[in-house]
Amino acid sequence: MEIYDPKPDSDEEEWAEKYGIQPMRTPGGKIYCGLVFVSADQEDVIEWLDPDKEQVLEYDLTSIIQGIQSDKKMVVGIITSLPVFGTVGRPTRQTQRTEKEWLFITEMKKIYDVRQINPSIQKIDPLLNLLLVVFPKNLSPQLEYAIDQYVLSGGKALIFVDPFCVSDRSQGQRQFIRSSGASLDKVFKAWGVSMDSTKAVADFDQPTQVRTGDNSMEENPLMISARGEAFNKNAVITAGLESMLFPIAGAIKKSGDVDSEFEPLVHSSRNSALMDAFKAYLGVEAIKKDFTPAGERFNIAVRLRGKFKTAFPEGQPNSKDSEGKKWAHIKEGKKPATIIIVSDADMLADQFYVQRRNVLGLVISEMFNDNLNFLSNASEILTGSDDLIGLRSRGKFERPFTAVVKLKRTAQERWLTKENELVKQMEETTQKLRQIEEQKDVSQEMILSPEQEVEITKFKEQRQKINRELKQVRRNLRASIETLGATLKGINIFLMPFLVALIGIGFAIYKHRKFGKK
Repeated sequence: MEIYDPKPDSDEEEWAEKYGIQPMRTPGGKIYCGLVFVSADQEDVIEWLDPDKEQVLEYDLTSIIQGIQSDKKMVVGIITSLPVFGTVGRPTRQTQRTEKEWLFITEMKKIYDVRQINPSIQKIDPLLNLLLVVFPKNLSPQLEYAIDQYVLSGGKALIFVDPFCVSDRSQGQRQFIRSSGASLDKVFKAWGVSMDSTKAVADFDQPTQVRTGDNSMEENPLMISARGEAFNKNAVITAGLESMLFPIAGAIKKSGDVDSEFEPLVHSSRNSALMDAFKAYLGVEAIKKDFTPAGERFNIAVRLRGKFKTAFPEGQPNSKDSEGKKWAHIKEGKKPATIIIVSDADMLADQFYVQRRNVLGLVISEMFNDNLNFLSNASEILTGSDDLIGLRSRGKFERPFTAVVKLKRTAQERWLTKENELVKQMEETTQKLRQIEEQKDVSQEMILSPEQEVEITKFKEQRQKINRELKQVRRNLRASIETLGATLKGINIFLMPFLVALIGIGFAIYKHRKFGKK
């Protein structure tokens, strides 16, 4: 290891710029803090040692050293209907703007030879080290067959489907045609899994706080912030992860009698249910109104392993390619294949796991959850390189006040009960008023009858009563949180110093007596 100080106008500064080391510009001059890796004719670089990425520094160093010492990179093929590779040239009517390459593609290119697979392809190279399928919308039967045959040849696949992909802008205002699950129904059935592409998981124990159109904050249960017990701690892929964000995810279920391993990796809490995916556009209130806890955990990410049978027993659809050649048909896998399926593709979009900010002209990227770590772990396991897994997920992540979260959750359940009671009262009153209105004469249509006045008065009294109870729930919640905060302050400010002082006094008395005897 050699260390250089790139002073202004020095050969070292020229050398750093040649290798792409990015300086931070300050009023006092430029500050360089990067690394260059050289092994024979291979080179790599970390342009800036970002303090916010300290927790993955050991992994970055190790993976780059491993990468530049390899003769060739492993090959990852990607099938996608999303602009993950970015767009070039002028913006089209569909995109309205050019887009940069997604961060996960940039990161994967550091380790793998990443190739985009053309949707019109008839056969996937069985020597491909990993097949990555991201939001496979409107797959042709030929491409679905190619995926089927690749897996049966022993290939490894990482698949991201989605019941409602918010990152898909190709449909414009046709917002309800954004599902990809149905595109793989046939091969899913052959693999022994299923996902209803019209349903999304609403999890009231793991909601995400989002900003609404009127600039207020609300907790959206369709945007799942998976934490703690949501991860399979026995699986090496998820053992070290602490938090992930899934914007509108589906539920993956084991189906059929396929003899294979089915291992859940990430799941929802028991306080969750399946909702129509299109309700994501109706708002949180519509979700609350129709929510009934299912009392079970729904799988968001799973791992499959086994010798699968083909989903196309009749052979290849349109069995001849453009050159008139027929591919050899595989009916059953000769060796075990490993597949990881995730029911959300939006988790790979930059805005759901990384924040970028400009510091003195240098763009700093800060990861705020483990979405990218999950992808990296899964890719390394599937490509057979699990040496770096132990170096992941170290450092600072979101650590919520679990006691406060539990208090809010209990209050929310009581609030929801009272709110549903009020809605029910409103519906009953409206129905009664409508019935009374139908019994009136034409001449009395604009006049409230005594019965209507009684019903309206009764409803107003009931509404006031329920509103008072809702206010009491809010007051009790605030009081509980304030009491908890006061208790913690008391412990930190008074009790801990008192205990330290007491221990100090006791130790001083002990020392005094010990030396007094001498």
